[in-house]
Amino acid sequence: MSLLVVGLSHRSAPVSVLERAALNADAQTKLLHDTVAAEPATEAAVLATCNRIELYADVDKFHAGVAELSTLLAQHSGVGLEELTPYLYVHYEDRAVHHLFSVACGLDSMVVGEGQILGQIKDSLARAQDLHTAGKLLNDLFQQALRVGKRAHSETGIDRAGQSLVTFGLEQLAAGGDVQRWAAGRRALVIGAGSMSSLAAATLARAGVAEIVVANRTFDRAERLAEILHEADDNAVTARAVRMNAVPDELTRADVVVSCTGATGLVLTAESVAGAVEGRTGQPPVTEPGFTAVKPEAPQPAADENCPLDLAAAQPGFSVLGEAAVAGMDAATLEQHATWAAGGNTRAAGGRTTESAEVDAELITALAATAATVGRIPERRRPEPVAERPAPVVFLLDLAMPRDIDAAVHRLAGARLVDIESLAEASADAPMAADVDQVRRIVSDEVAAFGAAMRAAHITPTVVALRTMAADVVAAEIARLHGRLPDLDDRQRGEIRQAVHRVVDKLLHAPTVRIKQLAAEPGGTGYADALRTLFDLDPETVASVSRAEDSTETKDRPA
Repeated sequence: MSLLVVGLSHRSAPVSVLERAALNADAQTKLLHDTVAAEPATEAAVLATCNRIELYADVDKFHAGVAELSTLLAQHSGVGLEELTPYLYVHYEDRAVHHLFSVACGLDSMVVGEGQILGQIKDSLARAQDLHTAGKLLNDLFQQALRVGKRAHSETGIDRAGQSLVTFGLEQLAAGGDVQRWAAGRRALVIGAGSMSSLAAATLARAGVAEIVVANRTFDRAERLAEILHEADDNAVTARAVRMNAVPDELTRADVVVSCTGATGLVLTAESVAGAVEGRTGQPPVTEPGFTAVKPEAPQPAADENCPLDLAAAQPGFSVLGEAAVAGMDAATLEQHATWAAGGNTRAAGGRTTESAEVDAELITALAATAATVGRIPERRRPEPVAERPAPVVFLLDLAMPRDIDAAVHRLAGARLVDIESLAEASADAPMAADVDQVRRIVSDEVAAFGAAMRAAHITPTVVALRTMAADVVAAEIARLHGRLPDLDDRQRGEIRQAVHRVVDKLLHAPTVRIKQLAAEPGGTGYADALRTLFDLDPETVASVSRAEDSTETKDRPA
């Protein structure tokens, strides 16, 4: 059997795909059951975080395993296989081990060096153990990954190379300023009471916010988190819990909003945030081009039945041919739009020069190539800022996948939104610490050691079966000797027995030690087959040793 991982992450897929492919707890459970029920796989574990979805399995066939795992991911994520395939990555054997160890050390995280991934790997292993989908390979792999991650954090300064997404997100909200100075005295609304929301609440409390309001669909969990925050010794924050239906009212009073729930739809719409901004300022919020949630009252061009855009939603100075106009279009709609534009329809809301329209037409041609490849134009989240954009009065951090807060809030003046996608863009420019190289060396060494241990373990049952066979031969020959020489006393029989055992042990010692060394080297898995063939070992005897070892390891494994 061989280790295989198929997955997608923030490195391989846009956030729009990741959030659609997100798996809730029930979907993960069904995926694990279906994976081990499939023919190529005998073990399975799912690692699902806010920026990655990975399926690990022990398979007996590589190509069949890749096809089956990819199909299962598509089925349970709800994203079609053809759409999902371009974003999937595959790692096999040592590369799969290297990948998980790198993930555990925070090298593959959106914020390099963050340590929260260790808890997520631990949860992934616990879920697979509870569902009995993790056998010897995945148990050993994930437990070793946890040890490697802890070693990296204890032996290097990788913690200085990055922070948790919460800390990094708050730094982005503070526009790079001092978080404690920015947060001091503010009122915070935390939506959700899971691990990420709890971490955010605790971080805000330590940063010095004056009040934290916790909202959650399960009110008891919100109350519990508020109680923990209120009783903590390292902060003096006022904390209280509210039900989810109180969120709109709390939103108008909050300076900082952090949301991380398991909801499949939006928790905060652009309209609700715009209403909160208006309630704080007393003025309707200014919106940037592309903000379609709040309809402007100014008269707009009449609709054109041949144009796929909603022209009534166009803002002054907003080109109906430009990138913001076609953001989010699928290939078919883009083709219709390009045909309309090619017909000389160069008008735009607020006026547009012919030269600018020609530039936009060229952009549409370029975007058409993108649509033909990925099926949809990526949503434009970071448009040109409007002139003299007012200072934000509400700061929002969306750590959920799929998103909790409407991305249109990015274009709403008076609000600053940081979400998973903007965090990915910001972290791409973050400096890498020198300790990262040391962690990479640790990962490489640990991968080599794990591979050697796995290969050596593969031959151990065969060596045990060989020694068992030798012991049986010795016992049979001693019994036959006793029958032929009945006059020997007990001392003589003991001397003969020990002498024969010593001869057998000395004959087997060097070959078995050497074959374990050879088996631990790359490409050494074939030595077990050679040993079984040379000594004509019973395959069932070898298999019974393996089953006995697996049973003992499972029994002795710490909870």
